[in-house]
Parts: sequence; structure tokens; C-alpha cells
Amino acid sequence: MHERLNKGLKLCLLGNILFIAFGFICFIFYKTYASYELHTRILALIAYITEVTGFALLMFGDWLIISAIRFRRAFKAAWTFYVIFESVMMIMELNSSKIDFYKPFSLTLAIIHTLISGLVCLTFVQLDTNNKKLERLVIVCIIIIAAGMLGNLLGIRVYFSIISNAIAFIIMFQSIIKMKEHGDIEIDCHGDKARVAEYKSEFIDD
Repeated sequence: MHERLNKGLKLCLLGNILFIAFGFICFIFYKTYASYELHTRILALIAYITEVTGFALLMFGDWLIISAIRFRRAFKAAWTFYVIFESVMMIMELNSSKIDFYKPFSLTLAIIHTLISGLVCLTFVQLDTNNKKLERLVIVCIIIIAAGMLGNLLGIRVYFSIISNAIAFIIMFQSIIKMKEHGDIEIDCHGDKARVAEYKSEFIDD
């Protein structure tokens, strides 16, 4: 199960890298937008391919992670929700001209996007409670996510916030992978007999 967890973490890392690519493609798309230009359609196609691939990697990685680790229901539900939420945001961002209620320059939208993302990031502390390194990592990533609102204040569309989120979660997953390699974090998985025995011992002692 730990191998499944490791693979899931790496796939989520790759998925977020593609989300950054999506954000930059959107930047180029809107800077060079021309309704009937061939390059505009090509960029839109590349953006969709990037988004779908990133979403697929994140969903598969999410399934591997939540099926490998024990307990942590808040984290499992929050991360699954986030993957779907962020993908929907990307679809609306790329089709903003066709969606009346979607306001890509709205400060309210940027705040809502940041708050939801920050709360999701906060649930990562469940992976290893009372782990100071993990807690500091979560704080750093939440700060990066919050910085995504600055783009809106500078007149940049919500894709700036999407890029900020992806950067934060790249740092999160890469750091967790490194922490696992160095033994700085313990994430108990299904079938982990050593950790089960430890929990039973603590329960009896209490």
C-alpha cells in the first residue's frame, strides 16, 4: 500500500505541473486572442488536452492515495472535491466568453477560490498530525495560495490564482515525497501491521 501511496503522490505532483502549464497557456491564449485565427484554436485545443491530462492524473493519483491510507476522511473528501472543483474552474476560465455568470476578474470569485483552496490545503495536516515539519509546510503553501489573489488586484484573470494553487500543491506533494524518503513523515496505510499494533498499544495504555 505504501507503493500505491508513493505513486499517487507522484501522479498528483505531475497533475499540478500540468495545471501550471494550463495557466500559462491561458495567459498566451488571452494575450493573442483572435476569434478566427488558427493559432487561437490550436492554443484552445492544447489547453483542453493539458487540462484533461492533468485532471486524469490527479483523479488517478487521488484514488491511489485515498485507497492506500487509513482514516483521514476530511483530507480524502477535501482533496477529491478540490480536483473536481479546480477542473471545473479551468473549464469556465477557458469558456468565460460563453458563460454569463462567470466573472474572471471578480475579486469575490478570487477570494472564494482562495478560501476553498486554503481550507483544502489545511486538511493535509491530517496526513501526520502533530508533525511540525508538515504543519510548517502547510502554512507556507497556504500563503502561496493566498498570494493568488494578488493577481486579481493587478488586473489578471483567475488563471493567475490557478497557477498559484498549482505551485503550492507542487511544493506540497514534492515535499511530502521527500519527507517520506527521509522518514520525516509517517502516513499509515491499509495493511501496515506495525502501525496497527502501535495504535492498539496506545489505546490499551490510555
